[in-house]
Amino acid sequence: MNLFKNVSLFRLLLQLIAIHSFLVGLGLIVLPFGVLSWFGFTVDPYRFFSAQGGVFHVVMSIGYFLAARNPRGEKNLIIFIILAKWIAFFFLAFYFLFSEMVPVIAFSAVSDGLMGLIVMMFFLELYTQEEMDG
Repeated sequence: MNLFKNVSLFRLLLQLIAIHSFLVGLGLIVLPFGVLSWFGFTVDPYRFFSAQGGVFHVVMSIGYFLAARNPRGEKNLIIFIILAKWIAFFFLAFYFLFSEMVPVIAFSAVSDGLMGLIVMMFFLELYTQEEMDG
């Protein structure tokens, strides 16, 4: 059995990505200044941008949960998730390389890139199989 044709595993992956995004978002919204600086970030004294980034992550987690409910029926949402993860990967990688070499940014780039790659591999296998069956 091909690992990337397993819809239940794909659903679990999307749920784990949703939980990850939700927790990152919650952290960005509620963590005090000092804690965010432990990760190497320059803290915004007004907290606007970290809170905004947190809300963005929470909103994205809703999309991941919606896609997890029926991955085969949410083709456009899965494509959006792949694009979001790859855009995040490139943004974070370039930001790390050309702006601030903060280790958590590099880690985030790699993890977003891997999540995007794995979601894309499931997508390609499931939709290729679906098109061959249909």
